[in-house]
Amino acid sequence: MHCLSRSLLLVVLASLSGMASAGDTLLIERSKDVPANAPTHGMSIAQVQSKFGAPASKLEPRGGQKRAWPTITRWVYPSYTVYFAHDRVIDVVVNQASADEIGPKQPMK
Repeated sequence: MHCLSRSLLLVVLASLSGMASAGDTLLIERSKDVPANAPTHGMSIAQVQSKFGAPASKLEPRGGQKRAWPTITRWVYPSYTVYFAHDRVIDVVVNQASADEIGPKQPMK
């Protein structure tokens, strides 16, 4: 299954690269731009707040309709968004830098 997901990702990226013009930047090209001192997987909400300060915004939690689906909390910082499940960091994603960039847009509020 993991191999299938990776293959699907490569197909999607290949199709996106055909849509991008020479001046466009794909978000995946900036994925390495998440600061090295950004929150890391497994940090608690309290640790993130203590080390990185308050986020620019805290988005409404999503999910949690079923026991197997954890509630996901999102904190937006200037250059990245931190995703929490069960009060622990599960991912840090770089934010869209400009309107010309192809990739996820700023989280909906």
